[in-house]
Amino acid sequence: MTDSITQPTLGPIGWLRWMWRQLTSMRTALFLLLLLAVGAVPGSIWPQRSIDAARTADYIANHPKAGPWLDRLGFFEVYASPWFAAIYLLLFISLVGCVLPRSKVHWRAMRSAPPKAPARPARLPAGGTVEVAATEDEVVAASRELLRAKRFRLVSHDDASVSAEKGHLKETGNLVFHLSLIFVIVGVAIGHLFGWKGDVIIPVGQSFANTLARYDTFSPGPWVDPDSLSPFELTVDQLDATFEENVTGRGQFGSPRDFTAHVTTKATPSSPDRQSTIKVNHPLEMDGAGVFLLGNGYAPVITVRDAKGDKVYSAPTPFLAQDNNYKSVGVVKVTGAQPKQLGFSGLFLPTATIDKELGPISVFPDAKKPALALTVYEGELFPGGRPQSVYLLDTARMTQLKSDKGDPLRIWLEPGQTYQLPDGRGSISFDGVERFAGLSIRHDPGKYVTLVAALLALAGLICSLVVRRRRVFVRVSPATAPGRTVVAVGGLAKGDDDGLQELVDQLVADLETRFGTEPGRGPDPGTEPDPGTEPDPGTEPDPEREPELDSRLDARG
Repeated sequence: MTDSITQPTLGPIGWLRWMWRQLTSMRTALFLLLLLAVGAVPGSIWPQRSIDAARTADYIANHPKAGPWLDRLGFFEVYASPWFAAIYLLLFISLVGCVLPRSKVHWRAMRSAPPKAPARPARLPAGGTVEVAATEDEVVAASRELLRAKRFRLVSHDDASVSAEKGHLKETGNLVFHLSLIFVIVGVAIGHLFGWKGDVIIPVGQSFANTLARYDTFSPGPWVDPDSLSPFELTVDQLDATFEENVTGRGQFGSPRDFTAHVTTKATPSSPDRQSTIKVNHPLEMDGAGVFLLGNGYAPVITVRDAKGDKVYSAPTPFLAQDNNYKSVGVVKVTGAQPKQLGFSGLFLPTATIDKELGPISVFPDAKKPALALTVYEGELFPGGRPQSVYLLDTARMTQLKSDKGDPLRIWLEPGQTYQLPDGRGSISFDGVERFAGLSIRHDPGKYVTLVAALLALAGLICSLVVRRRRVFVRVSPATAPGRTVVAVGGLAKGDDDGLQELVDQLVADLETRFGTEPGRGPDPGTEPDPGTEPDPGTEPDPEREPELDSRLDARG
């Protein structure tokens, strides 16, 4: 009867060690990177509450069964969801657990001396021999001089050999690249937790105070207090937009040439005014925030009056451009209209014309011949009190006004014109055209960490791709003729290195040139050793140093 085999068991510490090794393996890191990419996909499929709360609310309302479940699972706030945070935190831990031990091993390797030269260096992957008219000491000294000129680190374990190596910067660059990825994650995390961003459209002549209520959209980090924003103020004095009118060479008619916003800023309400400009890719740095010019467009000045002639709406109203000729869409929401609320939806055309097939269009982006083309609705502007975009009109509980012929009422206005609405609903006037600046204001405390880490990652990647890890061994022995020495040179690289044989040949040629002799070639590096001779065990490389390189060295030495 055979004894049963008892399998070894892992205690709690053993299981923890096993899980840690699995988490910090390269396979797990790659899997987490793939999982992070897959986890980001829902953010591009479903609307995100932090970007467009109105669209998110509409989606949930239009999908009463799936919408609430998707909301519970965090699909409308993917990048702030617990499951997405768990993925990148595990990736962060995996990278740390992988890089730090490698850094420790690399530090020891950099401080250790190159291993002993093998007995027959010429039989390494790159090798060569030469016989010179010089003593062994002279050849060793010359080899050290030539290798030192090529920036090799040298050591001689005996009087008849030289061991040289270079290229530790390759592994250093690899580690710097991975460490930089960790700091990129740290910088992004700092920006996400403590940063914020907001977008606002400011017509020319109007001011903006950095308060939560003044933003069109605002996305604070989880640890940001929206009531503690920097109290700066900004007024858009002028917006210059230049378009191509004289086409020369490769220029395109109507293409933009320059956008510049001239602004007046105050660091605090009591601070003096300061004149500044904001251009595309040239943001304005304020206290605790950067102001970027992301867009521009037109804000026609529209006035709506009631039947008594009193103003119920009068303001520059931004319309958003839809094409290169700034054909723009927008809405006017008149909550104070009587007897029902009014909503105007339509187009602003900077240089207006009516095409027989396309209808109202703009043929040039500058305001050469501006016009408004509008339709009118009446009813409830905000059904159910749901949030909605100021540039969209929810017509679910509104009715479109009709003309006397029963067709949808269409209004065409040019600057200075007024249109009387039917049935005593008042009038709408097109008073003029202003421009607006679309500004994005952001505070990202982790941007400098991310920038430095990204630059270091790029430098580390370049080093790991360009630098070659090489070892060169020189061993000398007396020749049969008196006063002559046989020099055997071998090279070993970590990974593929097409230039290694060229380096060895150059070293052999330099020794040959220095001592002025004809080469006497030894055995072909590709032939097998003489079975009657054995290598000197004392000249074998130290297997304790650099296992990846020295294992190949032992097999070939």
